[in-house]
Amino acid sequence: MPDTSIAAAQAAQEELTPTLMALPGVVGTAVGLCDDVPCIKVYLAQDDEELLAQIPDIYRGFKVDVEVSGEFEARDDAP
Repeated sequence: MPDTSIAAAQAAQEELTPTLMALPGVVGTAVGLCDDVPCIKVYLAQDDEELLAQIPDIYRGFKVDVEVSGEFEARDDAP
């Protein structure tokens, strides 16, 4: 039975992230839950069918869930 722990999902996410971040339009990755099971989250700047075709549906046994989040911006919370 494959390891479906959060630690295994984090290892898979760390392995996949450099490949994903090299794709224009991918703004981030994370580990989350999909139907109460660990999965890899991929965040996109905008909806792009060509980009979606380059992202796997499953990686190392974990579902890859894609979300259009827009660009991420660092917050300056300094007083």
